[in-house]
Amino acid sequence: MDRLVKDHNEKSQYDLYLQEIEGIDDYWGPTFRAVFDNNEHVEFKEKVEERIKHHDRDIERLCNVYYQGFIESVRELLEVKSQSKNLNNQVVAIDKHLQTTSQAISKSGAELLKARKVQSNIAVVIAQLNLCLPVFLTYSKLQKQISDKRYYPALKTLEELEHQHLPHVSNYRFSNQLREKIPKYRDKIEAASMSDLKDFLENIRKFSPKIGEVATRHTSEQLATDPTVIGRKKKRNLTNQDSTTNFSEEDLSAQELIDFSPIYRGLHIAHALGKVSNFEAYYRAERTKQARLVLQPPTNMHESEESYRNYIYAVLGFFILEDHVLNTGRGLITKAFLEDMWSMALSKITTALQTHSAYCTDATLILRIKDLIMLFCTTLRNYGYSVKPLWELVRELRDHYTEVLMQRWVQVFREILSKEDYQPIEVHNQEEFEHVLLTFPWDGDLPDDVTFPYSFPFSRMVPKIYQQVKEFIYACLKFSEDLNLSQVEVDEMIRKSMNLLLTRSFSGCLSSIFRSPHVGLQEITQIIVDTGYLEDANVYLDQFISNITGEESRGATVGTIQGQYGMFRVAREDAVRQISEKLRQKLNEFLELETYDWTLVEPKGHASSFISDIIAFLQTTFHSFTHLPPEVAQVACRSACEHIAKSMFAMLMNTEIRQISMGALNQLNLDLLQCEQFAASEPVKGLQQDELLAYFAKLRELLDLFITWDWPTYFHDYAQETSKYKKVQPDIAIVLLEKLKEGDRKNIFTVLNKNERDKKKLLETVLKQLKQLSVK
Repeated sequence: MDRLVKDHNEKSQYDLYLQEIEGIDDYWGPTFRAVFDNNEHVEFKEKVEERIKHHDRDIERLCNVYYQGFIESVRELLEVKSQSKNLNNQVVAIDKHLQTTSQAISKSGAELLKARKVQSNIAVVIAQLNLCLPVFLTYSKLQKQISDKRYYPALKTLEELEHQHLPHVSNYRFSNQLREKIPKYRDKIEAASMSDLKDFLENIRKFSPKIGEVATRHTSEQLATDPTVIGRKKKRNLTNQDSTTNFSEEDLSAQELIDFSPIYRGLHIAHALGKVSNFEAYYRAERTKQARLVLQPPTNMHESEESYRNYIYAVLGFFILEDHVLNTGRGLITKAFLEDMWSMALSKITTALQTHSAYCTDATLILRIKDLIMLFCTTLRNYGYSVKPLWELVRELRDHYTEVLMQRWVQVFREILSKEDYQPIEVHNQEEFEHVLLTFPWDGDLPDDVTFPYSFPFSRMVPKIYQQVKEFIYACLKFSEDLNLSQVEVDEMIRKSMNLLLTRSFSGCLSSIFRSPHVGLQEITQIIVDTGYLEDANVYLDQFISNITGEESRGATVGTIQGQYGMFRVAREDAVRQISEKLRQKLNEFLELETYDWTLVEPKGHASSFISDIIAFLQTTFHSFTHLPPEVAQVACRSACEHIAKSMFAMLMNTEIRQISMGALNQLNLDLLQCEQFAASEPVKGLQQDELLAYFAKLRELLDLFITWDWPTYFHDYAQETSKYKKVQPDIAIVLLEKLKEGDRKNIFTVLNKNERDKKKLLETVLKQLKQLSVK
């Protein structure tokens, strides 16, 4: 039983395998794998062969059933074959007939089709050409405009080509090529426009001086015809003139000399390209750079007027052009930008002119520079520029001009003083007398009947200096012309300059003369007298200034306030010092003749000869000082007495003199008495009583102490204000005592004389006490 069940299962398994193979046409792999995995391939092969045989029997049975019908169908097909062959022959014959018949028609139709196609293509070409023709025409126009440098119309043509014509031919390759070229054309136009702008900027930089020159000439002509134009801007009225008239350069305004079209074209192009800000920034940056170059003055500008002209013309032309661009450039530059640039430029212009003018030492050139600056200021004000610092510069230039004039007149004064003999003017006839009064307004006491030869109290220096001061005043007045100053300002300026000339320049020249070794006391005395007359003549100079300025005379009071009557005070003080110095030199010459015998036993009974000579010399000298101001003679007299007193004291204290006798002291006392008599005789008026004696007081007390041998009184009253010998110091007394002691040693007879021995002991005692006081 189990065997049967097993066989049945195997049979069912093989049937499943066969069903899978019969059911699946393309993939039998799993089935065969299962067969081989179960090691059933032999049995399965047998089973397959059984199934093949089974199917063969089914096919054979089926064929037996339908064989008769198959034979009949084959017969029918053979019959149909003959019929179809006949039909085919008929169709072939009909086809040939139709082909022969329709061949002509087909040829005509093909030709018609071809013609219509050509016609359609021509229409399409014409239509496309009509679309492309404006593009080509516009492009040709663009090329011509660019070649003619008509960049703004070319830019408009480019916009027309891009926005109106090219969209209609966008399917053509040349359209894309043109579109690619459009940015390049824009860049080319922009570059060309900027190139024109650069050329324009370069040209106006070179042409700016000419603009400034023309504008300055026009201003000068306006000032000549109507001086009130200063500060008022004038415009040329050309509306009634024929536009075809050819203007000469003198007739054209500064703006008409320049073609500004490159700027306007460039600005239009920048607006069209949307790059106005770039254009404006470039223009402003380049003009700022050019401004810096223009504002840089040429080297050694102060050496010639032409250099100043070139500099001022260049600056003026630059800012005239910028003013024109401001008014016509549609915002290319703003007023704020121009004001900032002018503010920067104004400081540099002022500094440059100030610096170079300071080096100028030619008064005539300074006057021309002033005129140039005045024209420069007026022209700039006509265009609305502020020029206040330049007016201040003119005032500084005026001070420098005055300094230069004073330097020139210093040379004139030195030449006059070097050639002067410093002797009173002596005239021999009426003509010479009147000539002196004509050149110098002296109102001194003139005799009713002048006898010749006649001597004036002043030297020829006085009228010469007076005339030169008048010439200086005329030279100062030249600078004030066209400055629009009031009469008061001009008057004050001239008076201040004249005072500086006399108090500083002329006084300095006098001081140099005083220090000259070739000028003696007589010459210095005459110079002091001359300065007094020059000071007195200031009232006439004051009237002279009032006459040429139209301002009311200041009078003597104002002159005194301004220091006119003391204007030579410094020179006079220097003269007094020189007089004192020369007096001391002369006194030293007399003192060098001193021949004291310091061991003299008995005095001569009269003053030494050199002292008598000194006194005689001083009396003569001070008598000649009567024409000098009292204070001058007083200072000289004090100086002389002080020097004599110090010199006599120095001779007594000379370390080279080791021995002195009482006889020598008595002789020195006689000389001192002679000097004291001279001092008490009031050799110069105005000195206080005993003022000169005070210079000899120290020597007088010393000699009185030793001659009278009044040592008890000296020691008793020592260091008291009421002391009779308060000016005698112990050290000085010790020195003199030592010299007396040495002098006594030479006398061998003093040992035999009891009085002398007592005196010697006393001397030793006094010397000891003096040394004790000296130590204290």
